[in-house]
Amino acid sequence: MLQKRGAKWAAAALATSAIFSLTGCSQQDVERGLLPGTPDPTTGAEATNHVKSIIELWNGSWLVLWGVGIIAWALMAYAIVVYRRRKGDTSLPKQIRYNNPIETLFTVVPFILVIGFFAFTAKTMTAIETPYANPDVKIQAIGKQWSWDFNYKNENTYETGIQGQGVKEADIAKLPTLYLPVNKKIQIDLNARDVNHSFWVVDFLYKKDMIPGRTNHMYFETTKLGEYRGKCAELCGEYHSMMLFKVKVVTQAEYDAHIASLKAAGNVGQLDDKYNRNQNLPGDNPSNEG
Repeated sequence: MLQKRGAKWAAAALATSAIFSLTGCSQQDVERGLLPGTPDPTTGAEATNHVKSIIELWNGSWLVLWGVGIIAWALMAYAIVVYRRRKGDTSLPKQIRYNNPIETLFTVVPFILVIGFFAFTAKTMTAIETPYANPDVKIQAIGKQWSWDFNYKNENTYETGIQGQGVKEADIAKLPTLYLPVNKKIQIDLNARDVNHSFWVVDFLYKKDMIPGRTNHMYFETTKLGEYRGKCAELCGEYHSMMLFKVKVVTQAEYDAHIASLKAAGNVGQLDDKYNRNQNLPGDNPSNEG
């Protein structure tokens, strides 16, 4: 009797928690699979042209997984109830060595699911990773402990963050800021000066590693004006949590004005590998090797 009451109270608590969790989410949150970011209220545009496909892959995967989970839980509950030991029954249950139909089902269904997940993931990743033949804007982002440098390659100017202990979340005005013009095809080349970092703009729903001695790339089209938060997503030392930056997607006129302000401040040219800590990597200047 006590066990039944305990089970009822546990079920009630679980149901209450689920209700509070679900009521705290808006319809938009549910449609996005609780992923960060908000679409433009007028046009419905997301931060980049890849965000919608990433959300679709995420939601589709969860729907399939929830479907599999519900079926598995239902079958488990059925077996627990129907084949439970009855009162007074002390005999052993019927011993079955194998069941070909069930074993075939448990092999074929996971195989189909894995192939399906792989196919949809490969399709989405191919779209995200396909380079632009002629990007409108090319930028080099350089990670360093614990800040960021940005080379605007087309415009031959740059912005550099203060390397050191990083900047706290409250000091948002001091964060290095990457400016991007809206409705343009962007290519970002990713490099690191010291250890592994990871370039992550939260609302873009995509990140990529920055590895010393290697150049990785990101390709996307900016589709919505706004300011976005970025951070390093690879544990890179003591002040990793403070390795923050901003991304401002602005009109072409605002972008041109920012470029002009950088040049007026004397930031003409490109930041090179001079301050890289790893000067003895393959392909580097042999004269710098110790």
